[in-house]
Amino acid sequence: MNKRYAKRKLVSDINIVPYVDVMLVLLVIFMVTAPLLTQGVQIDLPVAKAEVMPQDEKPPLVVSVDGQGNLYLDQAKDPIDPTTLTVKIQAALQRDPKRAVLVRGDKSVDYGKVMGAMVLLKNAGVAKVGLMTEHYEN
Repeated sequence: MNKRYAKRKLVSDINIVPYVDVMLVLLVIFMVTAPLLTQGVQIDLPVAKAEVMPQDEKPPLVVSVDGQGNLYLDQAKDPIDPTTLTVKIQAALQRDPKRAVLVRGDKSVDYGKVMGAMVLLKNAGVAKVGLMTEHYEN
């Protein structure tokens, strides 16, 4: 009877094929979704030492001003004219008056274009306008 148990050995191999499959699926998912996480228009923000804004339940409305002075709202790919921007901001603020509004201005754009966007926002009824920058640490 001891001979029968002596022939059987424990198998201590780990089958890693399912783990590799899961890893490859996750890699593909992250490769597909990572480019989608960038926000709308490519803006080269100025770098400044500033505190990070606390996260609210609702994301802020973001008005972008690109290098040519075109205006964009949130993640839109196409420029928006100032009148339409004002109407959309007013509509958004009617739904949620305390929603934050930020301006992303390209560092190469004329300062007057960014100020023009801020004036449009003030005329639309925005109480506070924030400016976005790239954050750096010492």
